[in-house]
Amino acid sequence: MKNAILKLLLVVLMVNTASAQEWMKNLEVAQALATVQNKMVLMVWEETTSYQYPVIVKDNKGRTILINNLFEDEDVSPLIWEHFVPVIVSEYRYADLYEKIKDKRSQKYIDKFNDDSIKIMDINGNILNVDYLTEELQNISTLIERYSINTAFIAQELKDYKQDKNFYSAYFLASKYLDLGMYVNKDVRANIVELSNIYLEEAKRFVNQEDQGEQEGLLQRCNLLGLHEELLLKRPKKVIRQLKKLKEEDIVESNKPFIAFLYYTAYMSVDKSEEAEEWKSQISSVNLKKAQLILNLNR
Repeated sequence: MKNAILKLLLVVLMVNTASAQEWMKNLEVAQALATVQNKMVLMVWEETTSYQYPVIVKDNKGRTILINNLFEDEDVSPLIWEHFVPVIVSEYRYADLYEKIKDKRSQKYIDKFNDDSIKIMDINGNILNVDYLTEELQNISTLIERYSINTAFIAQELKDYKQDKNFYSAYFLASKYLDLGMYVNKDVRANIVELSNIYLEEAKRFVNQEDQGEQEGLLQRCNLLGLHEELLLKRPKKVIRQLKKLKEEDIVESNKPFIAFLYYTAYMSVDKSEEAEEWKSQISSVNLKKAQLILNLNR
């Protein structure tokens, strides 16, 4: 552990001095540095760097400028380093990285993973900009505007998951990503929800490793978090329909406050304040504030 920390400190020192303009070549070290700096990782495949990679970027006067090669321009590199930790990943890593996501991701995610475009990842290697339409010329300024996210808000959950992947670390990271989704650029919110859902699906796969008597309640809680996702995507009517399908006898006691939060927020979102009021007394002050944030997003 001490050696790893010393290695990371050395990398940080190098990044801040002579090697500041160079992209990193080791994904794990880049992820470690992103952890320290509370940044996302900007990743490309090594083969992409073997040819001219033109991009466009806005200068400090708002003018759009063509950059002939992203990987050689001395002005763009510091800009990228300011907002991300950039890394070039060897093609030899492809098989190992693909194996981790095979049969666990959507086809559009796999397509993004495979292509030559820029990938914005969290420190666990999950891609955020899956839906970002890749123009003929990628706009670096737009990437920064949308995906330069300070991850300090979810830093603890990211670290907990990285250190020990289990139901709780995956679930709480998924939940925290949804909280983060309330504060990011609105154009990125759906991407954040999809990233959260990656961890939610993983949490579901971990359920069978927990005590058998708790598995039903944990799986139900995962399904409820899925409805929380729908609230961020402005689908409150769907949330209400799904909640009404729950039978009282099937509801786990520990999940009742979560259900109250979902009902309250969904009813308020469709301007049914009387129905929402029935649930308000069962909601904590923290979740009332969270509900208000969601309502503000949906207006």
